[in-house]
Amino acid sequence: MFIRSAVGALCAGLIASSAVAAERIEFMFPAPVQGKLSREMQKLVKEFNSSQDGVEVVGVFTGSYDDTKVKSQAAAEAGKPPAVVLMSANFATELAMNDLIVPIKELAGDTDLDGLMQEFWPAVRPNAYFNGDVYSIPFQNSTPILYYNKEHFKEAGITKAPETWAEWVDAAKKLTKPEGERWGIMMPSNYDYNGWLVQALTMANGGQFYNNVYPGEIFYDHASTQGALKFWRDFAHQHKAMPTGVTNSKQVSTSFFSGKASMIVLSTGALTFVRENAKFDYDVAFMPRNIRNSVPIGGASLVSFKGTTDAQKKGAWEFISWLTSPEKIGHWSRFTGYFAPRQTAYDLPEMKKFTAEHPDALRAVEQLAYAGPWIATYNTVAVRKAVEDEMQALLSDPELTFREAAARAQKNADAVLAPYAEQTALTLK
Repeated sequence: MFIRSAVGALCAGLIASSAVAAERIEFMFPAPVQGKLSREMQKLVKEFNSSQDGVEVVGVFTGSYDDTKVKSQAAAEAGKPPAVVLMSANFATELAMNDLIVPIKELAGDTDLDGLMQEFWPAVRPNAYFNGDVYSIPFQNSTPILYYNKEHFKEAGITKAPETWAEWVDAAKKLTKPEGERWGIMMPSNYDYNGWLVQALTMANGGQFYNNVYPGEIFYDHASTQGALKFWRDFAHQHKAMPTGVTNSKQVSTSFFSGKASMIVLSTGALTFVRENAKFDYDVAFMPRNIRNSVPIGGASLVSFKGTTDAQKKGAWEFISWLTSPEKIGHWSRFTGYFAPRQTAYDLPEMKKFTAEHPDALRAVEQLAYAGPWIATYNTVAVRKAVEDEMQALLSDPELTFREAAARAQKNADAVLAPYAEQTALTLK
């Protein structure tokens, strides 16, 4: 009896030691579209933890993309750097510049990172690199797309989705009903979404928006951005096809579902949400162009903060590799509506079956041929906010001109960028 008890105690001790041996790492993630995504992400974390016993991931929901940046930096400053963070894809540049995140090669061991990156769509790669090193692994990516109510189109005698800005204005005016009964077009103008869509309109208007080689220059007071500001403003004040003032993404989707808006611009990350809530015939289309078809990449990538142990780095890479496998990244795309940034996910039978049943899931993928990197500068949020403040003012104040707004946005953004520019491009040696 004594021997049996001793053996039992030894086994229990070994089991306990094995449980303790799991390397515990923290994973911070946002859920910018709806709460359902955060619950699904926690399920994935649980599935990963059950799949092995070497790493225990603790999932921490952090709110919006901007909130996630603030909270993860605060944790790092407090001496508790998160091992993995699902970060807005364009923030990696600034975090790398400030030496807050590690190049992925410090996690990946012998993995051929450049070879791995070739498996991702070309359009998502630029936001992952800084100074030649990979600093983030794409996970959930998006582009803005145009959602439209086909029943309203039929009623208004419109036979196809608008492809040009002229067609877009014409359709919006035909679809609008008086006294705010129905708006032809709505787009979210809350922070973050706002800057992304101004960049999309600027790119469709032939512009660059920012210097995607040197993160110390912004092109707000240039013709292409001025035209983008004017185009969005005119929907509200000149064509009266869009409500005035600031409208957030929830108001936009709610208006679409209730039939109060005929066309909306949202992320493809909202596609599943729209599919589940639109009780009418709808479709999605490319963002219309003025000069060219072009949109910025959006969404989020996985980064790792500086200051973790070697064991935590190893655990972080194991989790990142699992989460970005074609199978898991494809599952996340089907569940959310974000396109899968890893091209091989679309070779899987379950993905082929899904896209055959839901061809709208391929619209953002098709638009990738015209996509470019997302604004990534020194102090990105403050630089982005400079133009967002002016876009919101333009939508609220019919007396404000687009030239005044563009000039002020440029002045304020240049002031934010000045310390970096003076330490780099303005330094003469």
